[in-house]
Amino acid sequence: MNDRCREVALNELRETAENVGPALERLRELLAEDKDLVVPLDNDAWLVRFLRPCKYYPESAYDLIKRYYSFKEKHSNVYRDLLPSKERNVFEANILTVCPNRDQLGRRILVLELGKKWNHKKVTLDEVYKGCVLFLEAAMLEPETQVCGAVVIFDMDGLSMQQVWQFTPPFAKRIVDWLQDSVPLRVKNIHIVNQPYIFNMVFALFKPFLREKLRSRIIFHGTDRESLHSYMSPKCLPEVYGGTVALPRISGLQWFELLLKCDKEYQAINKFGLKKSLEEPSDKKGKKK
Repeated sequence: MNDRCREVALNELRETAENVGPALERLRELLAEDKDLVVPLDNDAWLVRFLRPCKYYPESAYDLIKRYYSFKEKHSNVYRDLLPSKERNVFEANILTVCPNRDQLGRRILVLELGKKWNHKKVTLDEVYKGCVLFLEAAMLEPETQVCGAVVIFDMDGLSMQQVWQFTPPFAKRIVDWLQDSVPLRVKNIHIVNQPYIFNMVFALFKPFLREKLRSRIIFHGTDRESLHSYMSPKCLPEVYGGTVALPRISGLQWFELLLKCDKEYQAINKFGLKKSLEEPSDKKGKKK
């Protein structure tokens, strides 16, 4: 981690020698006592992944771990055997990407284009969701992202009424529950850009499930680039969003090839969780909704 990142860890996350050691020890104790969980107790880097977003309060990190795996169990039809190698379709569609650079605060930038570039007949919303999960699971392995967090840009340019109908209240609730309670990553802002008026119908599905903390982090910009730039420096954004970054966009297929190399890491991720979930035969899991 660079100096700025270490400063954030110290000032915002209480990451000091006095806090880290005891927090690791206490979290390990809590997890060892929990016979319902299968987790890598001896892996400090794994434990830190959950301690950082909880500011090194071990009880909070333990609660987050339980929510994280309970959520995966509840939505096992989505998470079961989730691997990059099985999700080529969404990456081929080239509607998800992570910028090669970070923003001015060191945060990862995930961009989703769910308007005219999204063919909803070829790529389902569940596939889009799986792609996002794969990206964020990878981001969670990066110490700098654990500390500084991530921002998301939803580009809704060209959203059609047919696409609006793809969104349902259960899907909206799953996304909100995931972001609010179940993802061990600091999602600092969600920027909605280029949205047409009919996007209000989509947001209306999400609104009832949002608590104030997440609601306050969702910012609507439309085509107002100055509004976006008040949160994200143009030096961190591609030209399409009024920025000056000259780095080429990493295509969906390029990301697919990169994530394929991490297939074994994702297989390892899938080995942990609620014991009852891991012990169930796969055919029984497949029937869950």
